[in-house]
Amino acid sequence: MTETYARTTSAWRNWAGTVTARPARTESPASVDELADVLRRAHADGLRVKPVGSGHSFTAAAATDGVLIRPDLLTGIRDIDREAMTVTVEAGTPLKRLNTALAREGLSLTNMGDIMEQTVAGATSTGTHGTGRDSASISAQIRALELVTADGSVLVCSAVDHPEIFAAARVGIGALGVITAVTLAVEPIFLLTAREEPMSFDRVTAEFDSLVIENEHFEFYWFPHTGNCNTKRNNRSAGPAAPPGRVSSWIDDELLSNGVFQVACSLGRAVPATIPSIARLSSRALSARTYTDIPYKVFTSPRRVRFVEMEYAVPRERAVAVLRELKAMVERSPLKISFPVEVRTAPADDMALSTASGRDTAYIAVHLYKGTPHRSYFTAVERIMTAHAGRPHWGKIHTRDAAYLSEVYPRFGEFTAVRDRLDPDRLFGNDYLRRVLGD
Repeated sequence: MTETYARTTSAWRNWAGTVTARPARTESPASVDELADVLRRAHADGLRVKPVGSGHSFTAAAATDGVLIRPDLLTGIRDIDREAMTVTVEAGTPLKRLNTALAREGLSLTNMGDIMEQTVAGATSTGTHGTGRDSASISAQIRALELVTADGSVLVCSAVDHPEIFAAARVGIGALGVITAVTLAVEPIFLLTAREEPMSFDRVTAEFDSLVIENEHFEFYWFPHTGNCNTKRNNRSAGPAAPPGRVSSWIDDELLSNGVFQVACSLGRAVPATIPSIARLSSRALSARTYTDIPYKVFTSPRRVRFVEMEYAVPRERAVAVLRELKAMVERSPLKISFPVEVRTAPADDMALSTASGRDTAYIAVHLYKGTPHRSYFTAVERIMTAHAGRPHWGKIHTRDAAYLSEVYPRFGEFTAVRDRLDPDRLFGNDYLRRVLGD
């Protein structure tokens, strides 16, 4: 076979700058066959292998000192099946390109997260999600996976073919093999009406259950050091489309949410005592608005201010209690928190290591501006989350290990058994997987 893929030895850093890796070599195979060859040679050389996407994980899930595989050449749509209503896409395709390509075809994913810079494989492998009453994460929309395993063989799994692997690999954290293609469920493109509205913390928490039940997609942001929240309700609409005006959109999504917020975060990092006052101003800056557009233009938004993040999934019925404990902790502590706390939901699903596996879920995410010391805040948050059987997002900062995770994931042993079968020599292992999955 002629080698057509690129090979380099440069260092790799993630988006947030929290992880740096110096692989022995970096390779960009252009086909499944070339990828299989890369794995065989890595095994022969005694090197471990990790695929990496766009680097939006805050953990070292993709770090390696062996062979780092970039999926830059494994991109594009392979097939659209309008009868089955599925799209098969190469694993390295950025979600942004997938969403725009589907829109041109009059199609859409049912649900998605709030950014779309990640690759398809990276997003699904770590359990990337948005918010939804009935619709779950991107991984839950997978109908089949193509996986190159440790011995270089190609395995296609689905609910029918290798269902036990399918249950594990849809959120596989890169532990089972290298995903080369994903088949996702799609539907005819539709319109969503977004209603964004300020609301008090007390009102949101008092009405949380009804807000979730009455809306297809509900989320909110609480601004620490205040009693203020900003809520967002997304529901399907018969139209017509009424996107936000160019000027008002720029003011809300770029000037306020990115430009002014960047300046505020920089000031808060330099002078922490200013943060509560900034939070009070920020929480009042975004006014109510309503607009209607195609899904990816409503679900997603630009995120240009860099940060570090911890997110935990807790049983949905415990969400309000957790939030009230979190607010009380911030109020009695000397902590100064410049970023809002994000709250979303998801229905229970059937994937072994999905954070919503087997239970209706609320996601509570905390952030701090890049470069701000985060350990004290995140440690205090994690203490609250773990007291409520919280499950950490696989791509976001946490300190949990296999002993804890095996207690909060009933199907943890099912996943590790599949891993033992597919990768007994831990070709795809690294320090992060050793910590969260054990050896």
